[in-house]
Amino acid sequence: MNSPTFQHGRLATSLRLIGTGLIAALTLAACGGGGGGSVGTMTSSPQASGGAEPDVATLGDAFNTYWNLCAKPRSGIDPYTGKAYPDKQGTLRDELTFLRAWTHQNYLWYNEIPATIRMADYTNPIDYFNRLKTPAVTASGTPKDQFHFTYDSADWDKRTNSGIELGYGITWSSAGSTAPRTWNVAIVEPGSPAAAAGLRRGDQLTLVDGVDFVNASDAASVNRINDALFPDTPGESHSFSLRRGAANVAVVMPAQDVTALSVKGTKVIDTAGGKVGYLSFENHNAVAERQLIDAFTTLKNANVNGLVLDMRYNGGGLLHVAAELGYMIAGPVSTGRVFERLQYNDKTPVDPGDTIAFPATAVGFSAGPGTVPKGTALPTLGLNRVTILTTDGTCSASEAVINALRGIDVQVDVIGAQTCGKPYGFTPVPNCGTTYFSIEFKGVNAKGFGDYSDGFAPTCAVADDLTRDLGDPNEALLSTALSYRASGVCPAQNRTSAQAMAITVRTAVRPHVSQIAIHNRAR
Repeated sequence: MNSPTFQHGRLATSLRLIGTGLIAALTLAACGGGGGGSVGTMTSSPQASGGAEPDVATLGDAFNTYWNLCAKPRSGIDPYTGKAYPDKQGTLRDELTFLRAWTHQNYLWYNEIPATIRMADYTNPIDYFNRLKTPAVTASGTPKDQFHFTYDSADWDKRTNSGIELGYGITWSSAGSTAPRTWNVAIVEPGSPAAAAGLRRGDQLTLVDGVDFVNASDAASVNRINDALFPDTPGESHSFSLRRGAANVAVVMPAQDVTALSVKGTKVIDTAGGKVGYLSFENHNAVAERQLIDAFTTLKNANVNGLVLDMRYNGGGLLHVAAELGYMIAGPVSTGRVFERLQYNDKTPVDPGDTIAFPATAVGFSAGPGTVPKGTALPTLGLNRVTILTTDGTCSASEAVINALRGIDVQVDVIGAQTCGKPYGFTPVPNCGTTYFSIEFKGVNAKGFGDYSDGFAPTCAVADDLTRDLGDPNEALLSTALSYRASGVCPAQNRTSAQAMAITVRTAVRPHVSQIAIHNRAR
C-alpha cells in the first residue's frame, strides 16, 4: 500500500459538534476522530468477535494476512482508483485482528496499549479501534494521544483528493460546544448553498430546524441539530436562523457536495516598506498543489518583498504539499535540506523516504483538472522572513511549515493565537470502507526539534476578527501582522467582544481530519 501521510487529526466524542479545544472531551462534540461517516456502519453479533484473545506477538503481518477481509465486503468499482474494491469475505474478528496487528506493529506508542482490551467485548471495529491507544496523560493531565480517529473512506477520498465535502460550504468558528453555544460563520465557500443564501462571515447561529441552538441540551434537540448541521444525503434541506448585528437572518439550505478552495485569497498590499503578499491557505490537500503554484506565481510576478501567510483555519494535510509551500517561501537556500524527519517506533526500519526535503519541483499529485506534472519547477519568493497568521485551529502540517522554516533559520513571526500542538502524523489506512488514523510518527526539523505538543506561541497575541473579511488590511490579525513587520513591536489590541470570542478553531461542518500530516510511505 502506498498511502499519503498526514500530520493532523481531530478527536471525537459522542456527537458531532466541536468547539474551541481540538482535544477537549466535549459532551456535544465529535470531529474527525472516532466516527466520521463511519460510525456504526457495521455491526455484528458479539459472538463474531469471540474466541481466544490472540497473543499480539504472534499476529504477524496485518497487511498480508488480514487486510481487506470484511464482515460486509463492498462490491463494484472504487471511483478513486478505477479498480474493483479489494474487499473479500471475512468476519468481524478478521477486521478486529487487522486493527490489533497493525496497531501492534505501527502505532508510535504500541507498548502502552492496555492488555485488558479484548476483541470479544466489541461488536464493531470502530469502537474497538477507539480503545487501541495509549491511556497515558502528560504532566498537565492532557491525554498523550489526542489525535486518534476514523473517517468514512469514500468521504475521506473525496475530501483529500478533490477538496469535496457534503454540507453547506461553511467553516464555523466556535467558542465551545456546550450550552450556551456561540457559533459564527468564519468562511463561506463561493458557489455553495451558504453563499447562495447570502450568509456572511460573523453571522451567529441561533436556531437549527427550529431548535434553540444556543441553549438546547436534551438528547432529542441535540440529535436534530446534528442531523441538520451534518447532513448525510445531498439535496436534503434544513432551516437556520442567524443573528447579524441587530437583525435576524432566516435561511433554508440544501446540502450538496461542495468543492472547497484550498487557497482562498491572494493579494498584494502596498506598504511603506514595499509590496507585501497576502495568501489565505486552508488545506494541504492534493488540489492545493496547483492553487499554491498559481498563487506564488502571481506574487512573484508582482515583485513582493514580504509575505503574510494566513493559515488560521488550516488544520493540516499532506506533508509533501507543506514542503512545497516551504520551498516556495524560502527558495533555493532550502533546496534539498530537511523539511521534516519522521521518527517511527522501534519496530520500524529506518527508511530514506522518512526524511522529507524541501523540493524545488512539484510532486505532481493526481487531482483531476489542473494537475501539475511531476517535476514542474516551483515558483519561489526567496524570503528569509515570513509572517504566519494562526489560531488554535492551525495544526499539524501547518505547524510543520513553521517548524521546518525555523529549522533552516527563516524568521517566522506568528500572529494570532497559540497553535494546536501536533508534531505527530499518520499514514491513513483504509480497510472495509473505513479509513483509520493512528499516530505513527513524530516529526522533527533540520535541527532535530519537534517538541511542540503545546503548540507554537504567537509573537503577537491577537484574537480572530470576525467583524471583517479575511484579507482586509484592517482585520485584526492582518493589521497586526503588517504593523509588526514595519515596527517589530506588537501593537496594543482593542478587541471587540466578537473578536475576543473568536480565538477558536476551524470547526468542521462534517466530522473530518483537521490536524493531519500525511507522508507517502509504502506498505
